[in-house]
Amino acid sequence: MGTTNSELEGLFEKKKRVKNPLVPIGALITAGVLTAGLISFKMGNSQLGQHLMRARVVAQGATVALMVGTAYYYGEKL
Repeated sequence: MGTTNSELEGLFEKKKRVKNPLVPIGALITAGVLTAGLISFKMGNSQLGQHLMRARVVAQGATVALMVGTAYYYGEKL
């Protein structure tokens, strides 16, 4: 608990750290669609809930594809 940022930096390799702003956006979209789907199931609208769960799978797959694609793209460059 008492480690500083410089100590933590020493634990990791000195690589260029790349942030992909689309991954957190995709995670938020996935969480939002999941929440809307669960609410629709609770309200008794199972058909809408099923559509939203399918949309969640698509959003989650796109987020994972972004993560893998970014790791592959920047992994080759470093």
